[in-house]
Amino acid sequence: MTTYRIGVIGLGQRIAHVLAAMQEVGWNLDLAGYVDPAPVGQPILEAADIPMGRSFPTPAELMKGGPFDLLMLGAPNHLHFEHLAFALDQSAPIFAEKPIVRTEAETEALAGRLATGAPPVYVGLVMRSLPIVREILARIDGGDLGELVSIDATEHLPPEHGGYLARNWRRRQEWGGSYLLDKVVHDFDVFGRMVGARPARVASFGGRRIFTAQRVDPPRAWEDGSAAYALRDAGWAGANDAFQSDMDVTDHQVAIVEYANDVRLSFHANSHTALTERRWYVAGTEGTLIADLVRNKLMVRRALFRGRPEKIEYGGVTADAHNGADQAMALDLLAALEGQAPFPVSPYESMEAGLTVMAIDRAMEERQVVDCGPMWARYDMARSGVGEQRLADEVL
Repeated sequence: MTTYRIGVIGLGQRIAHVLAAMQEVGWNLDLAGYVDPAPVGQPILEAADIPMGRSFPTPAELMKGGPFDLLMLGAPNHLHFEHLAFALDQSAPIFAEKPIVRTEAETEALAGRLATGAPPVYVGLVMRSLPIVREILARIDGGDLGELVSIDATEHLPPEHGGYLARNWRRRQEWGGSYLLDKVVHDFDVFGRMVGARPARVASFGGRRIFTAQRVDPPRAWEDGSAAYALRDAGWAGANDAFQSDMDVTDHQVAIVEYANDVRLSFHANSHTALTERRWYVAGTEGTLIADLVRNKLMVRRALFRGRPEKIEYGGVTADAHNGADQAMALDLLAALEGQAPFPVSPYESMEAGLTVMAIDRAMEERQVVDCGPMWARYDMARSGVGEQRLADEVL
């Protein structure tokens, strides 16, 4: 098997988990070098017996240690565009953690840059690789549900996960973007793929009512007395206290979306729940499916059928609720690099999912329904290469 020589820019916890999954599924990898002044992913690599490789002070110095078969980008979100812009000027294929951009301006600049030609870009929208998601898309594409009419979706996190996000760098918009952009852009990518159209109008409401200093003496222990909100190290720029941090992203949010083909969607996210859920209820003219992404179960029934619904249990449930998606994505990435199969998601689909979430967040901030048409027009113009240099100059 080919040994893949890998360079990493931003050796965070997430990219370290991806590297560990790559090794687990059989990659022969050589982490030859990395750029990160404080690599918080190091303990994860050590646990996976992956040697750290050589430390470089800058991406430019890293490239002098090349060539590389793959560049992996895993810094906090606010650095993704800068690192991706650099990597696109190199010759190696790129794996970038989501979201690959954090603002509409960055998205337009990246779309323009990709229009000029670039090495392959693979984005870590890990849900696309899940077997249950592949099955859902196959059912919809195969007409099992008829024409899609409406979708109701949720993601409700357990307290320890929400507490981690309230202490991690993702708590700040300047570093992570919004809560939805970092946490559920996966979902909106899949929704866009299901629906086959872009959002036309969006609205949203959200805020912070859980992880806030205004809560007087919130409970901090489980029923057995053990400390809550201590799931793992908060990583780079971490805060000590989930309730006393400088968090400025939402801890709960709801959204409604009307797509251009008249499919309607509602979404509800909460970062502190006693009953964890990530569920998609997809209703069509001829059938309905319910996907339980936490328990890895799918239920499907035709509209005019009174018998038992079809139930599929995929198993492989994991504590992180990724349920083997990291390993599946690692196999997809290897297949793409070896020319055996296309990667399940493109950078354009990733950007369009990101823009959808950005529009939702803008609707929440502006307290009004947002017409997405002008946003898509700017994006399409950038993607065609028009105004590329102007946009790049504005962002950089």
